[in-house]
Amino acid sequence: MVQVSLRQKIYQIIFGTDTPAGQYFDIALIYLILLSVLAIILDSIEAVNSSYGLWLFRLEWFFTLLFSVEYLARIYSSPKPLRYIFSFYGLVDLVSVLPTYLALLFPGANYWLVIRLLRVLRIFRVLKLVRYLSEANILLRSMYASRRKIFVFFTVVLVLSVIFGSLMFFVEGPEHGFTSIPRSIYWTIVTITTVGYGDITPQTPLGQVIATLAMLTGYSIIAIPTGIFTAEIAREMHNETNNRRCNICERTGHHPEAEYCYHCGVTLPDSVI
Repeated sequence: MVQVSLRQKIYQIIFGTDTPAGQYFDIALIYLILLSVLAIILDSIEAVNSSYGLWLFRLEWFFTLLFSVEYLARIYSSPKPLRYIFSFYGLVDLVSVLPTYLALLFPGANYWLVIRLLRVLRIFRVLKLVRYLSEANILLRSMYASRRKIFVFFTVVLVLSVIFGSLMFFVEGPEHGFTSIPRSIYWTIVTITTVGYGDITPQTPLGQVIATLAMLTGYSIIAIPTGIFTAEIAREMHNETNNRRCNICERTGHHPEAEYCYHCGVTLPDSVI
């Protein structure tokens, strides 16, 4: 009888997503990640912090210690520890626990300021959920397939921003807040994206005409990235559906989440994702 070492048992639980123990561990880890992020969000509310700050502080240390044990267990059980440590998820796991320990190195007047700055990094724990979302692969492939189109789109937006910004600088001038071409380009980007902070506004009739053209241009192009991503996602979903082939009747066109063949009823092979 083959004996399984402690390291192998830990590996099967932590990294073995296809085992019952590994699945239970993954589910528990997801809940812990969500609860830890929720605690950080609640701690940022002044009223909640003043009433339950001590409990949230203890809760944060509780989650930090749990994630620290998990991180060390992954290093211990991994066949190639250095490869895990310097991998994307290894770095995310480290960043999820590091801020709490670093906060101990900054006592004094700036202690709470450093805490607030470092808490922002803890949101990286959410990135650990990506490993459980197979659908994220479709999104990533769609983004990668759209990279050239998106690059061209942003290049066009940049060129338009420079043109409109330069026109506004020469038409409005510093007396109306357009003190430089970069600041005018900032105004153009805010206008094209329909944000409209209102900190800089055109005052001359010609400047208002140019602003109107910039607004109409923004409405015309703002939906382009959405259309590009939607088309690529639809293509990836179509490919995913067509790639699932039944091993018995060799029929294709199964839904990505289907478990059985729609023709012969045989269990389908795992998704290609």
